[in-house]
Amino acid sequence: MADDKHDPTYLQPFNQAHRANKSDGSPAAPFDGASKLLFEQAMAQTRMAVVLTDPNLPDDPIVFCNQAFQDLTGYEASEIVGRNCRFLQGADTDQEQVEKIRQAIREEDVVVVEILNYRKDGTRFWNTLHLGPIYDENGTLKYFFGSQWDVTDIHQSRAEEHHAKAMAREVSHRLKNVFSVIGGIVNITGRSMDARAVAKRINERVQALGRSYEPTLDEAALGTIGVGQAIRAVLAPYDPEGNRVKYRGNGIRTEPNAISAIGLTLHELATNATKYGALSNDTGQVELAWEHARDKVGRTTIEIDWRETGGPRIDGPPERTGTGFNIAETLLSHSRGVLETDWTPEGLHARIILPIANR
Repeated sequence: MADDKHDPTYLQPFNQAHRANKSDGSPAAPFDGASKLLFEQAMAQTRMAVVLTDPNLPDDPIVFCNQAFQDLTGYEASEIVGRNCRFLQGADTDQEQVEKIRQAIREEDVVVVEILNYRKDGTRFWNTLHLGPIYDENGTLKYFFGSQWDVTDIHQSRAEEHHAKAMAREVSHRLKNVFSVIGGIVNITGRSMDARAVAKRINERVQALGRSYEPTLDEAALGTIGVGQAIRAVLAPYDPEGNRVKYRGNGIRTEPNAISAIGLTLHELATNATKYGALSNDTGQVELAWEHARDKVGRTTIEIDWRETGGPRIDGPPERTGTGFNIAETLLSHSRGVLETDWTPEGLHARIILPIANR
């Protein structure tokens, strides 16, 4: 004869649980008849750990547990039924979460908590517990239903992400110090060489690089950085009222190494717009758009479109584009990128095209 434990409708814990006695000595069967059969089959097949407790008995003991609960905790049904669920708690279990459970039971409410529990062998696991009341047809509280889900891996991932962000904040702090030191060196050198104006221009570029990295360092642990965040951080000082620069882009990301070239190029475009272009008067605007694309040789690229309107009318390209544009083009070329410019009468239309390794 086949072992009953191989029958998918077999549920040993139920057979034990429903015989737990109430105060009047009668069996505490969770369900009867067809409902009982359906409940047994559902609990046998679900992978979620489930218990029922009886709040009408002293200390609200467990009166049913399915096989998944036994597998999760390492206890046999005979070691579970009749005990309060607190036997899974241990030294490091958060008592605030325990109090939330107690309050839900007192108020016959639904609660979801993430709590540290302990298996029979002493190993710890993080448990997302969903607890709620079950009433009979007369509205009388009959049981509390508890489902458990092992979220240890998720909790560990959160802890690792938290650690990575803490490290990123430390790097951000140190990077700010580095930029401050560089700025100080540039200023001292500029004064000693009577070249304050040159020092000022260099420091503006250093600060632009710092702004492009600062708000995104927390994300660097993910391996990529949000392009939109970096763009807004670099250009914010050039649009203090927030109504001169318009942004059109989605949540694309790129590797951190690309941010320096993008940030410095946008700084040079904004500086030029402030002196000669759309940001040099009270009516001009700049519109930026960015997206992933493919270049002429099929490489994945990030393309940033810069379009100025409403500024002084342009008769043609300038005779010289200045040192800043040369620096930006050189930096982009080191990353196999290009800066394309079209000096239209309405204003400068520029496009940054930068091949990237990651999407």
